[in-house]
Amino acid sequence: MLRELFEEQRTLLDRFFQSLDFDAALQVFDKLLSCKGVIHLSGVGKSGHIAQKIATTLSSTGTRAIFLSSAHALHGDIGLVSKEDIFWFLSKSGESQELIDLLPHIQQRGVFTIGCTSHPKSRLAKACDLAMPLVIQKELCPYDLVPTTSTAAQLIFGDCMAIALMRAKGFSRSAFAANHPAGFLGRKSTLKISDLMLKEKELPLCQPEQMLIELLHELSSKRCGCLLVIDKDQKLLGIFTDGDLRRAIEKKGAEALHQKMSDLMNPRPKTSTEERLAFEAVRLMEEDPKHPITVLPILREQKIVGLLKMHDILQTGL
Repeated sequence: MLRELFEEQRTLLDRFFQSLDFDAALQVFDKLLSCKGVIHLSGVGKSGHIAQKIATTLSSTGTRAIFLSSAHALHGDIGLVSKEDIFWFLSKSGESQELIDLLPHIQQRGVFTIGCTSHPKSRLAKACDLAMPLVIQKELCPYDLVPTTSTAAQLIFGDCMAIALMRAKGFSRSAFAANHPAGFLGRKSTLKISDLMLKEKELPLCQPEQMLIELLHELSSKRCGCLLVIDKDQKLLGIFTDGDLRRAIEKKGAEALHQKMSDLMNPRPKTSTEERLAFEAVRLMEEDPKHPITVLPILREQKIVGLLKMHDILQTGL
């Protein structure tokens, strides 16, 4: 039964996309893009919840928007609305009396109105300045009563508008991060390699002419799982990891302990710069699924300035 419901919903949404009036959608987009004020969204019941979600998505992606309850608007909150704003109604039936009652008071203020309904001939659709039909064949509900497919169509339309506006306005990653200072989104968008990398005395450094046996204490005490081989000018020459140690011992036994780092190191390690985001470093470290790395040397003008450990990234929750 569950599989059948998923298939039915997909079919219903496919039909929604097939019937979508793109020209009307483009008119809605152009009007929203030109809005100099605030976009107010309103709806009743389940459509109201969708309107709230769309409003928050718009506001977090560079378009000023708020949800305004029709009941609250009729009891004073309509004072928030100015003629430079746009009022966007969401209603499946287009006959919700609360919205019908509010509409003339909004229009008396010279505010442009948009009505998204599943019934193009409804009172709301006819009365709004711009009607956007979101036509569905039926609800997923077996009695065609519970808002399911209709609210999914509303959400899809609203999200597409929000992202289209985001792109048109050139809303940047940094601007998005500024709107999400806390939680996972904030960390992903703002946390840089420089915030997490080991520096200075924490770095496990060595010279290319040093023998492995001289460096076992450095390898163990710094707890980084590697040694960074540098020249006298701090330029990175290569890296030697715990995995390299194991392979060297397996291949050459005790003889490996008396070899120089220049003979044991990997001379072409992956590296990064400190200003990159930490989540980008994760992608770099995992880009080869067969050979993922757990440490990443950080360079500034080819000189070693830090070391990023996967363990430290994971501790942030990224």
